[in-house]
Amino acid sequence: MPALAYTIIPVVAVIAGALLSLLRKPGASFVSAMQHLAAGVVFAAAATEILPQIKHDAAPVATLIGGAIGVGAMLLLKALEERATGSLAMVGAVAIDILVDGLVLGLAFLAGAKAGLLLTIALTLEVMFLGVTVTSDLREKVVAAWKVVAIVAAIGMLLPVGAVLATPVAVLPQPMIVAFLSFGLMALLYLVTEELLVDAHERPDSPLISGMFFAGFLGLLIIEELM
Repeated sequence: MPALAYTIIPVVAVIAGALLSLLRKPGASFVSAMQHLAAGVVFAAAATEILPQIKHDAAPVATLIGGAIGVGAMLLLKALEERATGSLAMVGAVAIDILVDGLVLGLAFLAGAKAGLLLTIALTLEVMFLGVTVTSDLREKVVAAWKVVAIVAAIGMLLPVGAVLATPVAVLPQPMIVAFLSFGLMALLYLVTEELLVDAHERPDSPLISGMFFAGFLGLLIIEELM
């Protein structure tokens, strides 16, 4: 089960983000730059691996159904996040987000090992800064540092859970696999446009910081070509 093994990398990244935030909280400009970088990497993974697979299988009805469900699910997640107040609600919203990330990573491996590996790189950057964000918020309410790290680690473990949930999809008929891949594509586009970039633009910005998006996109393209 390649997807399950690869989820170890972003899980470690979540915990590393938590420890980094506890030792020294990153500056707003650095976080914004890294979010732009992560957005570029995620967008490149979606555009170069997931989208071509959907187009190759040519199942327009399945694509429409899976995509529509994906859009609906992401908008529902957005509504839940907007209504979240307090640490518990915030942790719950992030946990759902991480679970969806794991599901999408599992689906990416259905498009091929290279697609799964590239998306692993992309999600590793994303979840690392989720770990930083959650830790920064929890640190104001939870005194014991080890409890904060334990909570973040528990949230991170939802990544392999999501990947396991995607495993049975591999034995479904091809049109249904396309529907799930379309769902995953919508989730990735939502992650880029409504989470990473929106949050990044709430922090200090500059041409150099904005350029990190394109650095991430081109960087993943180069990695893909080298593979």
